[in-house]
Amino acid sequence: MATRRPVRWHIAFFLAPAVLVYTAIMIIPLAGTLQLSLYRDGDSGTMFVGLQNFVELLSDPRWSKSFWNAFWNNVYFFIVHMLVQNPIGILLAALLSNPRLRWRGFYRTAIFVPTVLSFVIVGFVWKLILSPLWGVAPNLLDLVGLKSLFAPWLGKEQYALTTLALISVWQFVGIPMMLIYAALLSIPDEILEAAECDGITGMAQFWKVKLPLILPTIGIISILTFVGNFNAFDLIYSVQGALAGPDFATDILGTFLYRTFFGFQLQLGDTHMGATIASMMFFIILSGVCLYLFVIQRRMQRYQF
Repeated sequence: MATRRPVRWHIAFFLAPAVLVYTAIMIIPLAGTLQLSLYRDGDSGTMFVGLQNFVELLSDPRWSKSFWNAFWNNVYFFIVHMLVQNPIGILLAALLSNPRLRWRGFYRTAIFVPTVLSFVIVGFVWKLILSPLWGVAPNLLDLVGLKSLFAPWLGKEQYALTTLALISVWQFVGIPMMLIYAALLSIPDEILEAAECDGITGMAQFWKVKLPLILPTIGIISILTFVGNFNAFDLIYSVQGALAGPDFATDILGTFLYRTFFGFQLQLGDTHMGATIASMMFFIILSGVCLYLFVIQRRMQRYQF
């Protein structure tokens, strides 16, 4: 007679606190947001409208112009991080993983420190640095004979979003650097020694041996960058305010959601349309994560050491 497998109640016991906390601060608010997006305030009170709020957000000129402007600004914000932050993070990790580099610990700390700083501090400091009136940027460029290149980058529509994206890159480049650095250190010495025996050294070793081995880590960094950028709000708000000036040139989904949900200046808050924007952000992020998990990640070769 087969013995009955014991029920492992201790697993549920240890998981329960985390599940309860996650449900309270994530699942319930998410469900409430999705529910709010399906209703609208009318003359007779709150009424169920189904997907009408989403249709209005995407097609009604009163909402769609602002939504698509914020969406494409968010896409551009993400692209700058992918093309600038992550390659620089990989380069820094490759340099710091060189055992012949002195003061590696100091460099790692100095590059990672901005990551733990408050968005408000970072935004305020960079706003002072780039100010055309009292900022140090014009004087620093003047020292190297490039003062003519200075412009009020945060005040011009064509430069403001790029400038904020690069400020964000400066703040968070330490995260991909540390993740890639850890992945490089986890590569067994036997593989590198075998590559050296085959005459693969220096940069050729990085491109032909190390880079293929850390591709899964780069994929994780890419999806983290995607989620973080489409949840961005703090830096734009602290530097440009809720109106995301100039003329909404730096408006992203986070700031658009804030103005719509809570209201700002003469604009009254609309909780149902704000919840609709938040739901769209959730669906955009969910689509990107699913694309990575079910399409991109399955094509990546994983190596077990």
